[in-house]
Amino acid sequence: MLNLDMKELLSFFYFIFFSLFFCFFMLFLSSILGSKSSSRYKHTPFESGISPVGDTYLRFSVKFYLIAMFFVIFDVEALYLYVWSVSILETGWVGFIESFIFIFFILLSLFYLIRIKALNWVSKY
Repeated sequence: MLNLDMKELLSFFYFIFFSLFFCFFMLFLSSILGSKSSSRYKHTPFESGISPVGDTYLRFSVKFYLIAMFFVIFDVEALYLYVWSVSILETGWVGFIESFIFIFFILLSLFYLIRIKALNWVSKY
């Protein structure tokens, strides 16, 4: 059970209160002091000084989203391995074995993605 005295709890609530107060105060202050201009070109899209031409609806291949999801998954796993490498002295051999099993599952999932050809960009059609 945590043993927190009243002084620590009060300082935590002060911090939260003043942080929220400061954020709302800055938003309020910027809405009062900020300039409010209106012109003919205020709400038109701007692309490096060139007027936009054509439709903005573009169709992307699903492969882009798959690669992005794979990147996020493997990037998060790399973060876990970084945390393990920082605490290697505290975890000892048990942590080494656990990280070895973790890396094994990462490689197993990568080989599975290669086997089902999820990483191929060339389509058969």
